[in-house]
Amino acid sequence: MKNTDTKLRTQLLSRLLPVSAEVDIAIAGGSCTGVFAAVTAARLGAKCAIIEAQNRFGGTMTAGQVCYWHSLFNSDYSSQIITGLTQEVIDRMAKRGLIEFWKEKNPHWYVNLNTEELCCELDEMVIESGVLPFLHTRVADVLTSGEGTYVDGVIIAGKDGLSVIKAKYFIDATGDADLVRFAGGKVWRNSELQTSTTCVKFSRWPREIMAENRIGRMIHAAKEKYKMPEGVIWGADCCCSNTYMFAGTNIPLLDSSNQKELTEIEIESRRQMRAVADIVGEAGYPRPVIEAVPSLAGIRESCHIHSLYRITLDELFSGKVFEDAAGKGTYRSDVHRRDPPGTLFRYLDGTEILLTPCEPAYKRRWRNASLPTPPYYTWPLRSQIPVKFRNLITAGRMIDADAGAYGALRVMVNMNQSGEAAGNAVFRALDAGKNIPELVKTRNHSMQEIN
Repeated sequence: MKNTDTKLRTQLLSRLLPVSAEVDIAIAGGSCTGVFAAVTAARLGAKCAIIEAQNRFGGTMTAGQVCYWHSLFNSDYSSQIITGLTQEVIDRMAKRGLIEFWKEKNPHWYVNLNTEELCCELDEMVIESGVLPFLHTRVADVLTSGEGTYVDGVIIAGKDGLSVIKAKYFIDATGDADLVRFAGGKVWRNSELQTSTTCVKFSRWPREIMAENRIGRMIHAAKEKYKMPEGVIWGADCCCSNTYMFAGTNIPLLDSSNQKELTEIEIESRRQMRAVADIVGEAGYPRPVIEAVPSLAGIRESCHIHSLYRITLDELFSGKVFEDAAGKGTYRSDVHRRDPPGTLFRYLDGTEILLTPCEPAYKRRWRNASLPTPPYYTWPLRSQIPVKFRNLITAGRMIDADAGAYGALRVMVNMNQSGEAAGNAVFRALDAGKNIPELVKTRNHSMQEIN
């Protein structure tokens, strides 16, 4: 009876709602991850549509205004391990003088990009590749058949009301696993979600207070007055601009996959931005001016899919090369937590550092010193493929990883690759007429091979 009800619902909605597009592959979510998935598949020959709730592509980097990408190199910097569309964006932006490279070799910082101009660059990449874009549009529901194993289409909500996009395959790049959840797939959450940190661009920001965590001590002294949760603070001068990107708001416990809690995250983030400006002004500096507020909160973590393979930190940082490797990385495991407030960094060389707002950092080993330092880590495509579905794959931060592994994988240079891997995988499934899970029996092409 359940299967019959599903078929009737699918048929009814398809008849009542207009069809906005019929494509080979539909991608929900237009962050760099989603755009890279769409562009990869389109350049290989697939007809693609991409659905984005914001007015721009780029997600955390543009709508969220996070201006830095991390290292693209292996552990000793002897070779570049991340290329593909990440490198293409860097090259395209460099032609206009819109990037600044970190002056020294650094495992964390690599390149600072102008986030506003990146919006324009991603527009061009989408249009040049022939991808059909839907901005100001979000997925409202999912149509399935085959006892919920096959996605037939997505119901989208836009300025024309509700309509349907039909496709043969789907990529969920929403960050919060919207397609998976709406289609009836199961998700899970870590016992404590990483805190959210929404960035803000200030003018008249006194750079000297970033040294020796002076701003952290200022916030600590005023935390009761301004009700400020504490955490690790960082920031950077914005590329080709006179503004400073400050990442010092901290929103613990709330889940962005819940609309009420997401609303609370956004409003509380803006309250904290203004409080920071007030705190700096009360410390005797000219009060910083808020020049740009992001249209997207800085979400580190919400829900994770139940995939064909859950990756752990021990396995990830062992340097194991998976047969179905989706990408490579060297970024540290970076877990922001509430109790105690601060960030735990774990490195490929087996060391760890705990940073807290007002206490000295401590460093120790979390892994035996006799173990070698891997040149890089990989993660399997299987960690992006949700169980149950035949024609749905994910790309982005809903990846199936434990807290430590997720702390390393969640950053943009890694998630960019997850998008390319998803786009490549779905095109191969389309080309072969296969279900997506069948692909893991063969090796996923690397980004270097595709590009």
